[in-house]
Amino acid sequence: MNLNPDDLLVLLAVSRSAKFTTAAQSLGLNHTTVSRRIAALEKALGGRVLSRAAGGWELTDLGAAAVAVAEEVEGAVRSLEEPGKTPDPVTGVVRMTATDAFSAYIAAPAVAKLRRRHPGLSVEIITVTRRALQQRSGLDIEVVVGEPQVHRAEASRLGEYMLGMYASRDYVAEHGTPASLAELESHPLVYFVDSMLQVDDLDAPRRLVPTMRDGLSSTNVFVHIEATRAGAGVGFLPCFAADLHPDLVRLVPDQVAEMLPYWMVLRPDSLRRPAVAAVVQALREGTDANHDALMGRGTSRT
Repeated sequence: MNLNPDDLLVLLAVSRSAKFTTAAQSLGLNHTTVSRRIAALEKALGGRVLSRAAGGWELTDLGAAAVAVAEEVEGAVRSLEEPGKTPDPVTGVVRMTATDAFSAYIAAPAVAKLRRRHPGLSVEIITVTRRALQQRSGLDIEVVVGEPQVHRAEASRLGEYMLGMYASRDYVAEHGTPASLAELESHPLVYFVDSMLQVDDLDAPRRLVPTMRDGLSSTNVFVHIEATRAGAGVGFLPCFAADLHPDLVRLVPDQVAEMLPYWMVLRPDSLRRPAVAAVVQALREGTDANHDALMGRGTSRT
């Protein structure tokens, strides 16, 4: 076998981005060189290390084994660059997706705390509200609302959070305070765009108050919060985000208290990477530390 260690490091870069172009930029190479290096590696190993998937390239079983060796090579090189210092295994890029509010109030503080101990770690957070993907090339972690139905992935329950109806103090002073579901019907709803909502579990307001008309709709929960604060209508909001704003009041909490679960989805090979395992643990700790806030009973932050 005529195996070039540099080719292993090229595969490692591709595995972290799922794209030849991004890997090429990070390595200071061009796209053609990356493609040629991968072809040479596959010839040396006698099989495919990457397969096409939606959004990029995905490791084959042989590729995952090669990446494990590449990570050892990378660690060995780093130890030579810093003699006498034990290399930190929690390094490199971890890519994850999560909802807007979870990303801002749970993931970002948890990652910031983790990076103070592991400065070589870089985490990319893509905010999106959707079902878990069936193919997750280039993604290490997904945090989704509701139990996912996935294949070739590991899914585990991360925690729960409460949503409720909110309005601004100025809004209720002008329009009155709804005291029942029936009274909510005459108020405009601030929430997700119905036709673009992919998560069935998040359709609670239209299930609870089906005649409530849409006032302002957006795909971003922070638009929901600011629109509600501005008096655009009654917002159906995560309590842990809405409760941070004293100008918002919660309406009919005894009738609208929707509890939804956060689930975490991982690629089968992801936890093998110390950096991914560290981020997963940080997200669990951050979720646990914010339990009261997530339940709408406090404003604790990591």
